[in-house]
Amino acid sequence: MSTPPVPGTSPGPSHRGPFDRAYQQGIHAQLGPPQRPASAPAQDPAAAVAAAPGETVALRGAVLTPDAAWNDGYVVVDRGVIAAVQQTPPSGVRTLETGGVIMPGLIDLHGHPEFNVFAAWEPPTLFANRYRWRGSDVYQALIRDPQNTLLTKLAPRTELRYAEVRALVGGTTAIQGAGSGSATAADEPLVRNVDLYVFGQHRARAMIDLPSAGSQQADTLAHILTDIAAGRIDAFYLHLCEGRRGDQRSASEYQRFLTLSAATSSTVLIHATALTPDQLHEVADAGCKLVWSPQSNIRLYGQTTLAAEALAAGMPVALGADWLPSGSTSLLAEMKVARRELAVQGLELPAAELVAMVTSGAAAIAGLQDHLGSLAQGRPADVLVLERHHDDVHENVCRADPSWVELVMIGGDVAYARSDWFATLTGDAAGPTIEPLIAWGKAMTLDAGYRTGSAAAPAAPSLSTVRALLTDAYPQVGPIFA
Repeated sequence: MSTPPVPGTSPGPSHRGPFDRAYQQGIHAQLGPPQRPASAPAQDPAAAVAAAPGETVALRGAVLTPDAAWNDGYVVVDRGVIAAVQQTPPSGVRTLETGGVIMPGLIDLHGHPEFNVFAAWEPPTLFANRYRWRGSDVYQALIRDPQNTLLTKLAPRTELRYAEVRALVGGTTAIQGAGSGSATAADEPLVRNVDLYVFGQHRARAMIDLPSAGSQQADTLAHILTDIAAGRIDAFYLHLCEGRRGDQRSASEYQRFLTLSAATSSTVLIHATALTPDQLHEVADAGCKLVWSPQSNIRLYGQTTLAAEALAAGMPVALGADWLPSGSTSLLAEMKVARRELAVQGLELPAAELVAMVTSGAAAIAGLQDHLGSLAQGRPADVLVLERHHDDVHENVCRADPSWVELVMIGGDVAYARSDWFATLTGDAAGPTIEPLIAWGKAMTLDAGYRTGSAAAPAAPSLSTVRALLTDAYPQVGPIFA
């Protein structure tokens, strides 16, 4: 589905190029597990470095449990799984004294990560709806043309790997929005992609634009709705009514959404900025959920979703940083914008509820509440440790920024950590994808080769390799540590 022409704009030939194919891709059909292409060389399993503790380890600090916040507790990790969450010291287990806040990895439920290689874009004006900026000349020059260049020159998933590092160093261990092409990769994502094949299943779909009546995409939507009705889909991510309230095109889109019977208990509305209070109550009554990206909305439209009204209607709400051209630099930054905007809308949301929007609540919206979003025995050890600077544990999370990130584990592997902790936890693991970094003045170590797949997959590129590829093709690539 191509972007329709907008009066006063020039779509240009590259509107039919790789940018649109990537942007519009979505996740429309069931995906299987990643497979190594037959042409890919086999990797020596001994060369696949797993930066994971070689023994059971306990992390000690303030702990966010599913039910409470402890000022002192222990999270025990054994062979990639959370073995225990307790307040008493575990016996016979090596303990890392973090002095920080130990919590689940953050879940970013809306983004376009392949486009997060750019620096932030300064919109020259406010737009009535998403179709206006997508059809503008300035967007063509600043985003579309460079992206077409990168997509043409670089191997698939090069940009995605860079964007995943950006997410990871901000404490995010799971994202939504990667293109379906990522699912055919020989290596699994660096961070979990919740709308792709994950935890041995694929029960999510994603659609960028609501289809017009009679289009091929309308048939695709009908198949998705059939699978939802049959219980085969837990989360269907759909961009809807992204524009200013009162915008006629958004109003028409909402009516088409209802006519297509797309309001279901699995439907996850992305943005929905143009919806009125009555409309938010209507979709809430239908069981829809919401993913909110206030920073991007405000920069593009001058207003954002009536999220306080959605919460009052009983609608589950999660946060997404959208994409870097108009969104936040991290999910932690997005939390601060959300908090301020909710206050403007008359809702002083408790810190614990804001934290839930990027952890347990987000996991429930994604249909992955049995795997992600909480520190609980038997769960995958997707763990984030933040520096502690506030007595209230939840408030500490709300005030954090990426420079506070001390440790990120995914499935028990140490993907990113203070360099001294990385050495201690992994036994000085070394390899081509493990490299030291200076992140906001702090010595950190990154393992960009983390994989949840087979060791037979080709080696993943290091951050240095990915950065060099990107900047050779487009020198203005946005920095990660800025």
